[in-house]
Amino acid sequence: MNQRAHVEEAPVKDRFWLYVGGTIATLLIVIAMVKQSENEKFAPIKQQLEEETAQMNIRVLSDH
Repeated sequence: MNQRAHVEEAPVKDRFWLYVGGTIATLLIVIAMVKQSENEKFAPIKQQLEEETAQMNIRVLSDH
C-alpha cells in the first residue's frame, strides 16, 4: 500500500475581478492626476481671461 497521504490541492481562487478592479482603479487615478496637472497648467490663463472679462464688465456710470 502507498504510504503517502493523499493531499488535495486547494482550489486556486479566481483573481480575474481583482485584477480588473485594480486596473480600473489605477486608470482612474492616472486620469485624475492628468486632469489636475492640466488644471494647474492652465490656471494662469484662466485667471487672465477672468480678469479681462471683469474689465469688460465695468460700466461707466454718468450723472443724469
